[in-house]
Amino acid sequence: MTRVKRGTLSLKRRRKILSQVKGYRFGRSKKERAAREAIVHAGKYAFAHRRDKKADRRREWQAVINGFVRDEGITYSRFIDALKKKNIILNRKSLADLAQNHPAVFKKVVAAVK
Repeated sequence: MTRVKRGTLSLKRRRKILSQVKGYRFGRSKKERAAREAIVHAGKYAFAHRRDKKADRRREWQAVINGFVRDEGITYSRFIDALKKKNIILNRKSLADLAQNHPAVFKKVVAAVK
Protein backbone atom coordinates (compact mmCIF):
# COMPACT_ATOMS: atom_id res chain seq x y z
CA MET A 1 0.00 0.00 0.00
CA THR A 2 1.29 3.44 -0.85
CA ARG A 3 2.02 6.01 1.78
CA VAL A 4 -0.32 9.00 2.05
CA LYS A 5 0.99 12.23 3.54
CA ARG A 6 -1.76 14.39 5.00
CA GLY A 7 0.20 17.39 6.19
CA THR A 8 -1.38 19.72 3.64
CA LEU A 9 -4.92 18.92 4.79
CA SER A 10 -4.06 19.44 8.46
CA LEU A 11 -2.40 22.73 7.64
CA LYS A 12 -5.36 23.85 5.56
CA ARG A 13 -7.80 22.99 8.38
CA ARG A 14 -5.64 24.81 10.93
CA ARG A 15 -5.33 27.91 8.73
CA LYS A 16 -9.09 27.96 8.17
CA ILE A 17 -9.76 27.90 11.92
CA LEU A 18 -7.15 30.55 12.67
CA SER A 19 -8.44 32.81 9.89
CA GLN A 20 -11.91 32.73 11.48
CA VAL A 21 -10.56 34.02 14.81
CA LYS A 22 -8.48 36.88 13.45
CA GLY A 23 -8.83 39.83 15.78
CA TYR A 24 -9.58 37.73 18.86
CA ARG A 25 -7.40 38.41 21.87
CA PHE A 26 -4.63 36.36 23.49
CA GLY A 27 -4.29 32.64 22.76
CA ARG A 28 -7.68 32.45 21.12
CA SER A 29 -6.21 33.95 17.96
CA LYS A 30 -3.05 31.82 17.92
CA LYS A 31 -3.69 28.42 19.49
CA GLU A 32 -5.74 25.94 17.54
CA ARG A 33 -7.70 24.38 20.40
CA ALA A 34 -8.54 27.74 22.02
CA ALA A 35 -9.51 29.07 18.60
CA ARG A 36 -11.85 26.15 17.94
CA GLU A 37 -13.56 26.67 21.31
CA ALA A 38 -13.86 30.39 20.63
CA ILE A 39 -15.55 29.68 17.30
CA VAL A 40 -18.06 27.33 18.96
CA HIS A 41 -18.90 29.85 21.67
CA ALA A 42 -19.17 32.69 19.18
CA GLY A 43 -21.59 30.62 17.12
CA LYS A 44 -23.80 29.93 20.13
CA TYR A 45 -23.91 33.60 21.08
CA ALA A 46 -24.60 34.65 17.50
CA PHE A 47 -27.56 32.25 17.31
CA ALA A 48 -29.01 33.34 20.65
CA HIS A 49 -28.51 37.04 20.03
CA ARG A 50 -30.19 36.94 16.64
CA ARG A 51 -33.28 35.92 18.59
CA ASP A 52 -32.70 38.55 21.28
CA LYS A 53 -32.34 41.28 18.67
CA LYS A 54 -35.95 40.80 17.61
CA ALA A 55 -37.16 41.24 21.20
CA ASP A 56 -34.96 44.32 21.61
CA ARG A 57 -36.51 45.96 18.53
CA ARG A 58 -40.01 45.22 19.80
CA ARG A 59 -39.14 46.83 23.15
CA GLU A 60 -37.89 49.94 21.35
CA TRP A 61 -41.11 50.18 19.34
CA GLN A 62 -43.18 49.83 22.51
CA ALA A 63 -41.24 52.65 24.18
CA VAL A 64 -41.74 54.93 21.18
CA ILE A 65 -45.46 54.20 20.98
CA ASN A 66 -45.86 54.67 24.73
CA GLY A 67 -44.16 58.07 24.60
CA PHE A 68 -46.38 59.37 21.83
CA VAL A 69 -49.57 57.83 23.20
CA ARG A 70 -49.07 59.33 26.65
CA ASP A 71 -48.99 62.78 25.04
CA GLU A 72 -52.52 61.98 23.86
CA GLY A 73 -53.56 61.08 27.43
CA ILE A 74 -53.73 57.28 27.24
CA THR A 75 -51.36 54.52 28.36
CA TYR A 76 -49.65 52.04 26.05
CA SER A 77 -51.46 48.97 27.33
CA ARG A 78 -54.90 50.61 27.06
CA PHE A 79 -54.03 51.82 23.56
CA ILE A 80 -53.02 48.33 22.36
CA ASP A 81 -56.11 46.82 24.01
CA ALA A 82 -58.35 49.37 22.31
CA LEU A 83 -56.70 48.66 18.95
CA LYS A 84 -57.49 44.97 19.30
CA LYS A 85 -61.08 45.63 20.37
CA LYS A 86 -61.65 47.97 17.40
CA ASN A 87 -60.05 45.38 15.03
CA ILE A 88 -57.40 47.83 13.86
CA ILE A 89 -54.62 45.56 12.68
CA LEU A 90 -51.37 47.52 12.84
CA ASN A 91 -48.21 45.97 14.21
CA ARG A 92 -45.93 47.77 16.66
CA LYS A 93 -43.24 48.39 14.06
CA SER A 94 -45.61 50.31 11.77
CA LEU A 95 -47.19 52.14 14.71
CA ALA A 96 -43.77 53.31 15.94
CA ASP A 97 -42.87 54.39 12.40
CA LEU A 98 -46.12 56.35 12.11
CA ALA A 99 -45.54 57.99 15.49
CA GLN A 100 -42.02 59.12 14.58
CA ASN A 101 -42.35 60.01 10.90
CA HIS A 102 -46.07 60.82 10.46
CA PRO A 103 -47.41 62.19 13.76
CA ALA A 104 -50.60 63.56 12.18
CA VAL A 105 -51.60 60.11 10.91
CA PHE A 106 -50.71 58.58 14.27
CA LYS A 107 -52.95 61.09 16.04
CA LYS A 108 -55.81 60.01 13.75
CA VAL A 109 -55.20 56.38 14.76
CA VAL A 110 -55.25 57.37 18.44
CA ALA A 111 -58.44 59.39 17.89
CA ALA A 112 -60.09 56.40 16.21
CA VAL A 113 -59.23 54.29 19.23
CA LYS A 114 -60.45 56.74 21.88
